[in-house]
Amino acid sequence: MYELCKRFEVNRNGRDFVVGDIHGCFDELEEALKAVGFDKRWDRLFSVGDLIDRGPQSESAVYYVMQERWFHAIKGNHEQMLIDALNPDYPNAAGNHAQNGGMWFYGLPTVEQQCIALVFDDLPLAMEVETDRGVIGIIHAEVPNCNWHQFKTLYPFNKEHFDAVAMWARTRIARGTTREVIGIDHVYVGHSCVDNPLTLGNVTYVDTGAGFKEGRITLIQIQ
Repeated sequence: MYELCKRFEVNRNGRDFVVGDIHGCFDELEEALKAVGFDKRWDRLFSVGDLIDRGPQSESAVYYVMQERWFHAIKGNHEQMLIDALNPDYPNAAGNHAQNGGMWFYGLPTVEQQCIALVFDDLPLAMEVETDRGVIGIIHAEVPNCNWHQFKTLYPFNKEHFDAVAMWARTRIARGTTREVIGIDHVYVGHSCVDNPLTLGNVTYVDTGAGFKEGRITLIQIQ
């Protein structure tokens, strides 16, 4: 069973960065890391999810997830679509995933598909990162009810709803809501494409469209 919210202590030896949706653009990610002098011995990179689909290197996502010294990711809606595609209870899931950039997955051997799904299913839904400026929350789309503590404590009783909000919701950005998420100092999310990082209240959107023609990878230093 995956861990709902994984917590990381403050990094006293290096820097911490958050990266927006990668969508299979791992060569671009490496270029972005090189540009900031990222040191994989000491620095850490936290991903807001959606490692896969659309870009050319989705199969590399598993390799990065295995780099536990410096790379840490949560589950995005694209990882969930892949997982659901192998679930017989969701007969339309594979077609939905394929139409949203997931065609790369369906040419793989069945055993490899199952292994990839298991790796993604083990990703946490959220992360907390301690910094000198407070605790940073990372979730893919949106914090349910703008309440981080409630999300964590009530999750077992509202799993289906909270999963949907955490991985799919766009209510906050659609309404331009600046109400702060309580129970956490700052939150970084992806899922909703923005031209440049956008902050609403204490929530910053960092998906700048990697995998799309005009998009790019965005890194933000948080520690």
